[in-house]
Amino acid sequence: MEQPRSDFFSARNIVIVLTLSLAYLVISFFLIGFKTDQVILAGIFNACFFSSRVSRKLIIGFSIFIVYWILFDYMKAFPNFNFNKVHIADLYETEKRIFGLRTNSNILTPNEYWLQNGSTMLDVISGIFYLCWIPVPLAFAGYLFFKDKELFLRFSLTFVLVNMLGFIIYYIYPAAPPWYIQSKGVLFIPGTMGNTAGLQKFDDYFNITLFRNIYQKSSNVFAAMPSLHSSYPLIVVYYGFKKRLGWINLLFVVVTLGIWFAAVYTSHHYVLDVLAGIACAIFGIFIFEKILLKSPTFRRFLLYYASKI
Repeated sequence: MEQPRSDFFSARNIVIVLTLSLAYLVISFFLIGFKTDQVILAGIFNACFFSSRVSRKLIIGFSIFIVYWILFDYMKAFPNFNFNKVHIADLYETEKRIFGLRTNSNILTPNEYWLQNGSTMLDVISGIFYLCWIPVPLAFAGYLFFKDKELFLRFSLTFVLVNMLGFIIYYIYPAAPPWYIQSKGVLFIPGTMGNTAGLQKFDDYFNITLFRNIYQKSSNVFAAMPSLHSSYPLIVVYYGFKKRLGWINLLFVVVTLGIWFAAVYTSHHYVLDVLAGIACAIFGIFIFEKILLKSPTFRRFLLYYASKI
């Protein structure tokens, strides 16, 4: 039976949503300062919640991703370098020792090798792949939302779980990305701004500021280990195979490999960061699928939530 319109715009719904929106804006202001992005996010949530029943269910389902984004944004208020030593030279030397490439009399990290041996074609391809790291998971989540709500929740909750694992490691092991040592050296400089690194070549080629605008909003440049860019597409691949999407899964695999390569090629991550991101995704999937889903209580919660969206 369709919900009466009076219930759709009930005082309870209006008070709860407006209170949550206002609380988000106030907390954000005091933690990280005012940003127009915060108003846009709150506006989108309210618009979707009160526009139609379909858009309400959609935004409630995707609230899992909204929570992730808010937590990521709030990391700015608690820089990980305030809690543990930032690893710069030691991580660089470990990368060189394990994955170093000998050229003439020098040993280069893979990042340094591609810095010297890149091409315009690889610059463009890497930029395209790197742009997929959020749109592909969100598009896949959107597909699951309309086709398989239980799998949508499993995918979404695993996505957030993997992020939480990654955030924990960020605070245990703050790590500088390859571009940092290329531009700043081995000395730790707190407050260093985000850097487009090799992705600047993509912006330059198309005469745009796409990646520059993205990395200006970076929550913490000393959060390179693990590479969550490398985790996300692997989660998509896993649940894509769960859904048996056929040739689309091949596309997901190609995108995953492309993002892994681009992460190293553009000097945003070491190979070690990528491997840590892969391990983080595998561990998160294992925890969710093999431990949490075995709990009858959690399973009932999942089915109940799926019935509400």
